[in-house]
Parts: sequence; C-alpha cells; structure tokens
Amino acid sequence: MSHDDHPHAPAPVGWNTWDVRFHTGMSHLPSGLRVRFGVMGPDGPLTDGFTWRDGLVRLGPHALDGSYAEALVRAGDDTLRLQLAGGAGDILHARLACTGEAVIVLDGAAPDGWHVELPPAAEPFDVPDALAWRVPPGSAELRVAPEGTPGGAADTTAVLADRLAATEAQLPHTEGWLDDSADALTRALLWNVVHVPDLGRAVTPTSRDFVSTERRGFYGSWALHAWDTFFTGLAASTVDRDYARGVFTQILPHATATGMIPNRVSDDRGRTDDRSQPPVGALTVLKAYLAGGLSDATRDRRLVADTFPALLAWHDWWPAARRGPHGLLAWGSDPIPGDPESATLDRAKRESGLDDSPMYDEAAYDPATHCMDLADAGLNALHIADADALAQLAGVLGEHDTAARLRAEAADARTRADALLWSADQGGHRNLTAAGKHDPHISPTLLYPLLAAMPDAERAAAVADSLLRPGVLGGERPLPSTARDDPAFAATYWRGRIWAPMAYLAVEGLRRNGLTDHSRSVVRALLRLFLTEWHDHSHVRENYPAHSGEDLTGLPARSDGLMAWGGLLALLAFGELADAREDGWRFAHPGEPAALTGLPLGDGRLAVHADADALTVTLDGLPLLRADPGVTVTGYARTADRVTGTAHGHGTLAVTPPGGGPPLRLAVDGAPVPFTA
Repeated sequence: MSHDDHPHAPAPVGWNTWDVRFHTGMSHLPSGLRVRFGVMGPDGPLTDGFTWRDGLVRLGPHALDGSYAEALVRAGDDTLRLQLAGGAGDILHARLACTGEAVIVLDGAAPDGWHVELPPAAEPFDVPDALAWRVPPGSAELRVAPEGTPGGAADTTAVLADRLAATEAQLPHTEGWLDDSADALTRALLWNVVHVPDLGRAVTPTSRDFVSTERRGFYGSWALHAWDTFFTGLAASTVDRDYARGVFTQILPHATATGMIPNRVSDDRGRTDDRSQPPVGALTVLKAYLAGGLSDATRDRRLVADTFPALLAWHDWWPAARRGPHGLLAWGSDPIPGDPESATLDRAKRESGLDDSPMYDEAAYDPATHCMDLADAGLNALHIADADALAQLAGVLGEHDTAARLRAEAADARTRADALLWSADQGGHRNLTAAGKHDPHISPTLLYPLLAAMPDAERAAAVADSLLRPGVLGGERPLPSTARDDPAFAATYWRGRIWAPMAYLAVEGLRRNGLTDHSRSVVRALLRLFLTEWHDHSHVRENYPAHSGEDLTGLPARSDGLMAWGGLLALLAFGELADAREDGWRFAHPGEPAALTGLPLGDGRLAVHADADALTVTLDGLPLLRADPGVTVTGYARTADRVTGTAHGHGTLAVTPPGGGPPLRLAVDGAPVPFTA
C-alpha cells in the first residue's frame, strides 16, 4: 500500500493498546472487546490502576499497529510481565509471567463468536459485568480469536518472537554515544496512541496519564494541545510518515472560524476559544517534510498539502488578533461570553505555553488589545520563523505569490522587531514593556530570535556566549526555563525546569547560525540528562530537573512520566549525525562511536554509523557516502540522476552516485569542496 492510499496510521481496527485507561491489555476494534491483565491483590484484582505513580515499572517495544507490545508492572511485592501480539487482524496472543497470582479480565463486549483459549490452570472468579480468571504464579499463555480460527495458544511463543523481530525492524535504533535513546523516543510515542470514539480515529495525545481522569489526569478521556501536537508530530516523523502526518493533522480540524488553532480541545472541557499556543506548526512540519527524503522528489508532499491551508490561516490570525505594545505581537486571551476566566492575564500566560514563567510576573492584561502589556521577543521571533517556513512550504506547493507575500512580511517584521526588541545595554533581544523598557527576565525564549535571523552573525555569537554562561542558561544541565541568576528561579515547572520544546527551538536557532560549538555542548548535556532518566526510571519526561537529586515522580512535581515531546532531546542528538536542513542534509561524525539506523525516508531506510575510522551513511544497506571523522557534509541531496553537496573539514570523502558505480573521491583540506556525483 502506498503512502497516498491512507492519510494516517494506525487505522483504528484490530487489537492494540487503544484504551486510554490502561497499558496492561488490548482492546479490539470495531468489536470493543477488551482483554486486561493484572495481579490479584489482598483486596481483589488490580488491572487498571498502573500508572507511573502506581506500579508501572517499564514499557517495552511497541509496534505502531499493535502487533507487538511489552510491559512490566508491580503490585505490592509482585511483578507482572506482559507480552502481547495483536495487530490489524482479529487474533490476540499473550504471555503473562507473574511472581504472584495473575488475573485475566474479558469485558467491553459480548464474547459471543469469540473463543478464549486460557492457560490450563486458570480458574474463573466473579467480576461485575465481565468474565475473569485467576492464574497461578509463573508463566502462562493464551489466545483470543473468532470461533473456528485455525491455530491456538501453542503458537504464542513463535508468534511473539516473530512479532518482536518485525517490530524491531520497523523502528529506528541507536547505539554507542546515542545509547538506546531511539527506543525511549519511540515508546513515548507509540504507548500514547489511543482510540477516541468521539472522533472516530486514533490520536496521540500529550500522554495517557495526563489526559485521563481515571489515570489521575486533567481531562475526561482525551485532550489535544496545539504545540504539544506539532512537536509530537515531529518526533513521530522518525517512526512512520503516515503516522507523523496523522499526528500533525489531528489538531487542525479543531481550528476556529478565524483560523486560530486552540491551546487545547478535549472531551470534557471543549475548545479554548479564547487563546492559542506558540506558533510552531510550520517550523515542525517543514522539518518533518525535509527529514522525509533526500530530495523533494521523495519527500511527503501530502504532509504539506494537508497542513498548509490551516497553518497559513493560523499564521495570519496572529497579527489580526495579537497586536500588543508598539505594534508587536503579544500573548493574549479574547473575551468569550460565558467564560469568566477568559480575557485575563492568567489565560494570556497559558497562551504562551509557559504557564507560570517569571517572564510574565510583572505583566498586566490590556482589555483594549486583549493582550499582555508586554511585547514578547520569543513570540515575535517564532512568528517570523513561521513565515519563513510557510514560504518554503508554499514553494513546495507551487504557491509562489503566497511565498513572496510571506517573505516580504517576514522581512518587514524582522527589521521592526530587531530594532525595538534589541537591548544594547543587555546585549540581546528582550521583551518590551508598553512603557518602552526592556524586561530583565531571561529564558530560552530569548534564543528564539536566532531562529528568525534577527541578529547578524556577530551579534548572534555574542548572544549565545552571554546566555549560555553556566550561571544563566548554560552549565551541566543547560537551558532551564528560567535563568539561574533570576531571583524568581525556583527549579519548578516553568520557573526553572528544563523543557524539551524550549531546548529544541533554542538549539535549532544555534544551528541555523552555525554556532556548532554551542549547540554541540548543549545537545550532549541534554542527551545525558535524557538517558539518565530513561535508564533510572524508564521515563521520557514532560520536563527535566535543573538540579541533581530532584524527584519528579510525585503528582505535585508536575512532570508527566512518558510524554512524547521529551523525545525531542533524543531527536536533537540524532541531528549531530544526520540533520535535514533547508539547504540539504548535514552528516557529521559526533567524535565518538555512535549509530542511528532505520530512519524512514521516501527513498528507503537511512542509517548512519560513526566508528573510530569513518562516518558511513547507507540507504537500505547500500552506501551513500564514507567520510573520515574530520569531514562534515552539508547540503547533501540525492535525486535519481545525481548527488550534490559540500564537504568541509579535513580528510577524505567518498560519495556514491545514484545507481551505484565507482564512488567520487575527494580530498578535503580546510576549504569547502562542493561536489556533484
């Protein structure tokens, strides 16, 4: 089946971990049949209460289509390990290994027409509105299938082995310096895919724990947030292009008539008609588009076509609705009849995504503009970068007049914002009060102007030097959401914790300005933090501690344990080896052994290996290039008839032309060497 045959994946059919309320089992669609597993406790069976705060130990590999999933939970002194093989068909195989007495619960639909092949020692017991069985300690296998389906539970061992191998082959993997960061990234995505009956589709929300009240979350059973969705879509582009497209587009139908993409939409609280969230849609869609192929010929044009109209309408909404002090953009909240909390400073802060950030401690709400009385450097920079990205996406679609309009608007906004927001005394861009004073607070949002090309190269380098000092935003745990030398720094929530979305935007700004030394040190430090939490706790965090010794597992800590956007810290590290940029791919040796394999491109599966002797890039196992460790390749593009790029650094480079044949061999000695093969 081609990518154009269905708009997004997975299709809501078959067995998968669809139900937002539990990890320990699978549901079948469209029948609604559910099989859940748990542990028999002193007060009865424990099946649905396993969250990161209550017994969830580790989540293992998970196939996008549910054909394989693996989980480990704890109840009291007992542990239960599950291996599940579901997928798009009607057959479910499962193996449960429990140190205590395990339980199996079948509910959700009448089992008529289904056959459940239970472990021989299973004994029934009463559970309201369900069928349930107890299983003695040890390992046990079962199969659920329509009556008359060939095979049985005896096939489970072979099926599980085959499904695990197939799952591993379908997902990206990392080794060496990158360790198993790709496993963390993919599990934080695929374990959060759930079915939403209200929408008739599968979605990837912020996280199961966050959106489900039955998991002690904040919403009924589902919720989607704007910038969360776009960053999740970007992370999903490392897994599957159809899946990524589906994630990107899941929030777009909920835009208002004015084009605003809402902060949040959910089943129990509806849509936030008063406010939006940071405009990162075009930036993330463009990045995913570029990463989907080695040239425009193999990239996912449908991703652009399906998202561009809504992203353009959202872009145009900002200057129409959020003109603040000095004609610049400011965060805001519109008055909504029947919503007494709308048109308030608190709601305007929530539009920023940085709910309790000290950046807005001294701000006030202006009812005349429906905005804060503070022009925000980060917002203005993101909106300019959004225009630049949209212009490139418009070019992909052949909408050249729109592209020209966006480029002209970006140039005008860049000139004006740079002049007003630049503080010579503070040596950088700062938020600007209505009274014309530059605000003293510092956060990573003040690196966003680098994304928008607001400072020239000299000023950009000086800004990075200043902001990334250890006592400000640098150090062993870089980019806290509030500068460490700010009196309001508290190492809590948006007052000092480290957030992957902020880090992603800041690092992208550094990379766009060629500040490789700065970006490399930040990315390496954040990868260490990411891997430490993953190895110690099996977590991919909503936010990360700015100090060692912090415990983020308690609910008051406000850091969800498996949140897709935390995987951006791994994605940034991937970019040290392979990074899709507007001028082409950048391939570089990270300085130590590492491997990144299985990236899904329209051309095939991309793999990058760095060892002591060379950096090697392959596509479906066939060589693309081999470079000495001291050689970096930029602007790499590969079409059906030629390969182009530029080599930098010192050493030798071999480039394989399309169709194979003898490689082009280059000697690089400091000066850039353009090549065509």
